[in-house]
Amino acid sequence: MSFARNWKTFFAVAITLLLWASAFAGIKAGLSAYTPGQLALLRFLVGSASMAFFARLKGFGLPERGDIPCILLVGFLGFTVYHVFLNYGEQTVSAGAASLIVSFTPVITALLAVLLLGERLRLAGWTGIVVSITGVALISFGEKGEIAFDPGSFLILLASLGSSLYNVFQKPLLKRYDPIAFTTYAMAAGTLFMLVFLPGLPVAMARAPMEATLSVVYLGLFPGAIAYSTWTYALSRMPASRLATTLYIAPVLAIAIAWFWIGEIPTVLSLLGGAITLAGVLLTNTKGR
Repeated sequence: MSFARNWKTFFAVAITLLLWASAFAGIKAGLSAYTPGQLALLRFLVGSASMAFFARLKGFGLPERGDIPCILLVGFLGFTVYHVFLNYGEQTVSAGAASLIVSFTPVITALLAVLLLGERLRLAGWTGIVVSITGVALISFGEKGEIAFDPGSFLILLASLGSSLYNVFQKPLLKRYDPIAFTTYAMAAGTLFMLVFLPGLPVAMARAPMEATLSVVYLGLFPGAIAYSTWTYALSRMPASRLATTLYIAPVLAIAIAWFWIGEIPTVLSLLGGAITLAGVLLTNTKGR
């Protein structure tokens, strides 16, 4: 891989991580005026419209008819499942803690690679998985500042599963489609499934404070359209498992952004659980394969 291509891939990953890290605080801001489903729909109506406009400028056409079922599945998993469940989870889980739970995604991706792609894990890999699960449990029980399970954590874990499946299933399609074009198709497919949340959205928009609506628009344009395009670009140029390990950095950025944006800091127990989770993820993806 040439230096220029390396640099472009590095820049794409950096932009993705920064924008995705900011999304957790943005979701919290948007939930002050919108339901989780309404927030997801409005966000990706904005994101899909901007992606469609850009794809049109680039001259991309429609996907091949035979690929449409797979694109619908990938869009449903990566956009509908991930974002709707994440939004519902963040109703009770802090932005920083949500980002720590989502950092479990590389471990889920590793497990899916074992089940679906025939990869193998060493003892260190399985140990890392156990360590990560322990860390996620600490986050789940520590969000209230006391030892009490928060069901929102389970919803965010389901969101992580959707994201992991999205990363695995889209990889073959990226051999045939430009990253921008594929992101446009997948985002539009995911948004299509979110239309079940359309009733009530116009009324919510009319009543919502401008700050909340601008937060959702920001989510659609930046962590949505731009970040998913840069992530897909990077995914088309490096292995999914290796790229997934870069997600370790996102929780640190997310906690800092949530602190400055909405004045929110996770509990000490959540931070401890996050550190343990990240240690397990690192062990699985560096020593366990």
